[in-house]
Amino acid sequence: MTAPLHPDAAAWTATVDSAEHGTLRIEGRCHPAYEAVARAFTTNFAERDEVGASVALVQDGRLVVDLWGGLAVRAGGDSPARPWAEDTVSVIFSATKGATAIALHLAAARGLLDLDQQIVEIWPEFAGRAPEPGPKRAATVRMILDHSIGLPVLTAPLKADCVTDYPYMIARIEEEAPLWQPGTRTGYHPITMGFMAAEVLRRVDGRSLGRFFAEEIAGPLGLDFWIGLPESVEPRVAPVIVRRAQRGADLTPFLAAAKQPGTIQHLFVFNNGTYSSRGANTREGHAAEIGAAGGITNARALASLYAATLPGAALGFDADTVAGFAEASSATQIDATLLQPTRFGPGFMLRMDNRRRPQPADSVIIGHRAYGHVGAGGSIGFADPERGMAFGYTMTKLGAGLLLNARGQALVDAGAAATDGRAG
Repeated sequence: MTAPLHPDAAAWTATVDSAEHGTLRIEGRCHPAYEAVARAFTTNFAERDEVGASVALVQDGRLVVDLWGGLAVRAGGDSPARPWAEDTVSVIFSATKGATAIALHLAAARGLLDLDQQIVEIWPEFAGRAPEPGPKRAATVRMILDHSIGLPVLTAPLKADCVTDYPYMIARIEEEAPLWQPGTRTGYHPITMGFMAAEVLRRVDGRSLGRFFAEEIAGPLGLDFWIGLPESVEPRVAPVIVRRAQRGADLTPFLAAAKQPGTIQHLFVFNNGTYSSRGANTREGHAAEIGAAGGITNARALASLYAATLPGAALGFDADTVAGFAEASSATQIDATLLQPTRFGPGFMLRMDNRRRPQPADSVIIGHRAYGHVGAGGSIGFADPERGMAFGYTMTKLGAGLLLNARGQALVDAGAAATDGRAG
């Protein structure tokens, strides 16, 4: 179930005056020992261009932080602004990948699949026209999850709104040849990871990813979290606000490569079926089961999901399985897609500390045994077994960078410090 509120968590309110949006209200509940998280959340609105967001932290199975604030919808024309409410939800982009991974791990724990099983044993058409033995024939389920399978992008031109057409995407993946020998290189798979994982799950269970997640995870846990949003929930969704590019900003290796036709980065940006620029704010995009980027939730549900993955918690994973979530099954100094150092477990981002790199590179500073996933704009969910902690952060206005940005990192740092302070 959604993690219960800690009995010592008290009501918290604050206001921030914004030149652009007027007075923004922040509210919720916060344990006194975690007020640093509430202060960091408030600072994000005052100093880091936050518009609407939620943050939650579960410690030892109980919610000690459950905050939300700002605007779900900005004022425009004759339409008034709508505050971010307790039940507001938003698109979390690639933070969805963690939920998709949890679904596959649950299927594996129930004996439906083996992560080291060859995909073609489950999904024969995955091999496409590859000859025997063929590189795709040796690819395993684990390689989907750790971004080493060699299908980070699709090279053939994709139709508009393709990510809302599941059969189309599966057919394109079946036809695609890997860009490297599966398992020999790491390159982040922005969209394809979700479709491949979903098809493997469908082949072994019979249900779609969204239905499996709803019936086996979100429903039993009482989570406001969907991969394929019911129309009845649509009025609660906060639209994505895309951040304007800043003049004079550093041209990162990724952005430089994205300007070169034919590169992975160029295909990532310009051959993605328009989901990132349009589909994230459409009913069709919300309804589609996009396992790599289309999840819709809030911080309370995201933190509660990760809390349920901890040893002995609601999803039933044992300590050895959870330890495996944080084992780096692929890591590289130069990710073939992001062009910076990355570390991945089986479906999860792990701690990535790139702060001392000579070239600009983003980081995800979480615990050394933590596992989770960041989404575009800076949303994040993760669990930290060593601290007994789970965390979620979602927002409407996307922040800068490829991984965790200053807004999310400030919240994570405050939460970790508060937990460590209580333990000390």
